[in-house]
Amino acid sequence: MSAPTRHVFRSRPSAARRWETGALWVFRSSTYLVLLCGALVFGHIVFKGSHTVFTKQAPFINVPFLTEAPESLYVFEYKGEKKELGDRAFRAFKIEHPEAKDVKAESYVYSAGGIFPCIVGTVLLVVGSMIIALTLGVSAAVYLNEYAVQGRVVTAIRLAILNLAGVPSVVFGLFGLGLFVIYLDWNVSLLAGWFTLAFMVLPVVITASEESLKAVPKGFREGSLALGATKWQTIRKNVLPYALPGILTSSILGIARVAGETAPIMFTAAYVVRDKLPWQGLTSVSDFFFQGVMALPYHIYVVSSKIPQNEYTERVQYGTAFVFLMIVALIATTSIVLRNNLRNRYKW
Repeated sequence: MSAPTRHVFRSRPSAARRWETGALWVFRSSTYLVLLCGALVFGHIVFKGSHTVFTKQAPFINVPFLTEAPESLYVFEYKGEKKELGDRAFRAFKIEHPEAKDVKAESYVYSAGGIFPCIVGTVLLVVGSMIIALTLGVSAAVYLNEYAVQGRVVTAIRLAILNLAGVPSVVFGLFGLGLFVIYLDWNVSLLAGWFTLAFMVLPVVITASEESLKAVPKGFREGSLALGATKWQTIRKNVLPYALPGILTSSILGIARVAGETAPIMFTAAYVVRDKLPWQGLTSVSDFFFQGVMALPYHIYVVSSKIPQNEYTERVQYGTAFVFLMIVALIATTSIVLRNNLRNRYKW
């Protein structure tokens, strides 16, 4: 009986194929390792933070934590019962119980109340800075790709933009402090934070927007110009709508970076504690822009590193981090949905 013949198209084992298989498993293992590490980090935050945000009783959400301002926590014993009260509740308790005036209580800073001012400040900083970054970034990309004469100057500008993308965020924070806070005398304010964060994410927006504009076929431009449209009409009607999905992709990347930076907002926009919300106590419309806010990244930094650590501060840390991740995910998801809708609407 003759030996079975080998299929002519079957791959033959060789050293090159073994190396290729080994490299494939290295790449696959690296990918799964990164995903596993990310899942462990996010899982740890979600597991511990959910204990702060959610409760076992209706309405199953810790409403005070999401709607109140941060307070100091007072822990004491009264008639054999351990009580944990926030600053305002502790003062009211002493008024209602005069005999408890001399009770000794241990205080823990930022361990009671909630994070509502931090949530408002973070949303305002992200939305305002992304509006400025997209406006300036898309305008710059349109000029570089559609109007500028391609040469050494434009090449140098693109190289400078790429270099700016690698500058540490603390450098942008010091830049914003020197230019907006001190030189322009905007003080620690929303406006200073908006422009600092916008300049920080601007290189990513410009680069991604320019690549999106380049991806639009030249035939769209030539057909529009041949029919008598001006160059700006061509860009506005036949180029930008088809480049918008890619531009929104850059905004998604920018949102993640803007929302998570602590150093720039610490120098330009954020306060450790601010009782009033940005729209409260205004004497004019301009006051809204020239006032500081609380922000979730800075609040996490302060609670995690600037005060003594204990079981109460840990609860606030993980709860704040959990809410912060949910807000970033919500804003990014909104951008993704908008991008997908535009991508389905404009096809070529």
